[in-house]
Amino acid sequence: MKVHHLNCGTMRPPMVAGGIVAHCLLIETEQGLVLVDTGFGTHEVSDPKATIDPLSRTLLKPVLDINETAISQVEKRGYQADDVRHILLTHLDMDHAGGLRDFPKATVHVLDSELAAATNPRGVKEKARYPKAQREGVTFRTHQAEGETWFGFEAVKDVEGLPGDILMVPLLGHTRGHTGIAVRSGDRWLLHAGDAYFYRGEVETPPSNIMALKLTVKQTETLRAQRLSNVERLRELKASGEAEVFCAHDPVELARLA
Repeated sequence: MKVHHLNCGTMRPPMVAGGIVAHCLLIETEQGLVLVDTGFGTHEVSDPKATIDPLSRTLLKPVLDINETAISQVEKRGYQADDVRHILLTHLDMDHAGGLRDFPKATVHVLDSELAAATNPRGVKEKARYPKAQREGVTFRTHQAEGETWFGFEAVKDVEGLPGDILMVPLLGHTRGHTGIAVRSGDRWLLHAGDAYFYRGEVETPPSNIMALKLTVKQTETLRAQRLSNVERLRELKASGEAEVFCAHDPVELARLA
């Protein structure tokens, strides 16, 4: 398999020097192309008010460049939208699921608890993070947080129809059904940890953080105790050197891997 690291959505929130990214993966497999997250899509670029609420537009300040959309980057590599057969989502937040409608024939994989949160949100805060329009016409396949063990992480799910080298590693906390995606690339494992953390310092030893991102993580988390526990486990995994751990929004991690 060949793995491409993409930025599918630059954002420039206040007090975060250099901004943040939407780190997605494009994976070439024998079964076709696979995306991990989609960032913002063409619909957000053409009509941001339809799916990005006013508060998020103010706090995130998304750039919304058509050239950063996943579909544009797929096409620049000589492929078409229909070549993307599967999309694995860490979660359904608007900056991760915005590009789903650009790939109408892809099967979208999420944890069942995440789709339940999106379709039956608890309160205004959860409703705002899951714009219904982003899910229109999307074919979902849900998975339960159960399975084998992977480097000490329980509840790993092999994804039906995909190589065994692509796994869903539930990392609940940021949302009810948040998951990481593990991909074996050559002789090493990559773990896309989604929004389990926002800043690389959180999984370093000793840990560090940026105040603005620390506040953002706290404001957007759903299950705090579980998220903090997962961050600690990710820190241990990173220190072990057994897998390359990275999150969805750190531009330094993206630059290093790309």
